[in-house]
Amino acid sequence: MATFTTEYFTMTENDAVEYARTRLNYFTHNAELSCKEIGDGNLNYVFRVIDNKNDKSLIIKQAGPIARISDEFKLSPDRNRIESEILELQYKLAPGFVPKMYCYDPIMNCCAMEDLSDHEIMRTALMDNKKFPLFADHITTYMVNTLLLTSDVVMGHKEKKDLVKNFMNPELCEITEDLVYTEPFFDCPRNDVFPSSREYVQENIWNDQNLQLETAKLKFEFMTNAQSLLHGDLHTGSIFIKEDSTKVIDPEFAFYGPAGYDVGNVIANLTFALLNTKYTTSAPEERNDQMEYLQNTIIDIIDLFKEKFLTAWDEKASDRTAKYLGFKEHYLNSILRDTAAVTGLELCRRIIGLAHVKDITLIEGQEKRAAAEKECLTAGKRFILERETLKTGEDFIKVLKESIEKI
Repeated sequence: MATFTTEYFTMTENDAVEYARTRLNYFTHNAELSCKEIGDGNLNYVFRVIDNKNDKSLIIKQAGPIARISDEFKLSPDRNRIESEILELQYKLAPGFVPKMYCYDPIMNCCAMEDLSDHEIMRTALMDNKKFPLFADHITTYMVNTLLLTSDVVMGHKEKKDLVKNFMNPELCEITEDLVYTEPFFDCPRNDVFPSSREYVQENIWNDQNLQLETAKLKFEFMTNAQSLLHGDLHTGSIFIKEDSTKVIDPEFAFYGPAGYDVGNVIANLTFALLNTKYTTSAPEERNDQMEYLQNTIIDIIDLFKEKFLTAWDEKASDRTAKYLGFKEHYLNSILRDTAAVTGLELCRRIIGLAHVKDITLIEGQEKRAAAEKECLTAGKRFILERETLKTGEDFIKVLKESIEKI
């Protein structure tokens, strides 16, 4: 029988049941436990353990030594510590918007947390044309609280530097530096390009030296700008949602970087949902209604983020120089610039690079999928190149409308 106390091994479903029974003070002694491995991501193993007798459950998430997406990626299990600690911190900064943590185990490289099975993954829900009217309000509150309140604007500078040190995450950052900022913009062997899109990618992305220059600038800004404590992978697959609740999960890519990285990821992934609706929903009224909802959500996220950010700045800024006239607007504009850039990077890398999104790959028909991919790339390139000029939700939607035909 496994003891879980001496050395790491990758757990099975039966191991997870035994771990919950013997290592976690959560279930009662008469619990009737069962387990299912439900992880569908690229990196980890996720076990849902259920007490069928007392109707209780929790999630055990274990970090393996290599990525599930590819054994080329050797990963530090320290990412599980980072995820556990950042969720505990974000639970304080943005209460109600992350799951509750129960424990972290450095030997088994796992953590136990609240089960969110009454929610659903947002990517899947949007592909079913569901709407969440509170999402823009929820996600902007989460992002303002987690990004501004972990910056030098609010925190004591020594305290913030301690967090920078604690959340050093070189292995996961290297994945982002490679898969987001580098590989999509040249003909890298590890890229995975849909054959019908390859000629367009070659001509419009790989042959554009000006675009390559701008992505190089962005890569080095990403690596050197320790602005805020990022989630680091804030897409619709990392959000559990229901009508009145939004929960952000999977912050294992967390580290200190440019705040706009998180905001841009949200916008890009709503754009994938927009294109999925366009190309998979046959009923015109339903299609137009869902696309209008998604466009309005993108506008609201940009504009609500700006509004809440400035309000929180006035209430929370502690650094004297942060209160100089005009500085908060300058600071916010830099975040909006990075938001636009990351929106573009994410739109490009999910089409060209190794890690795709179901919103696009499940579009049926070669011509439809290729059309959706070209529209992503057209918009993505513009977001990168025009990032200095995009300041409002309407600015972002204008780029999308001009890049996506008949929107």
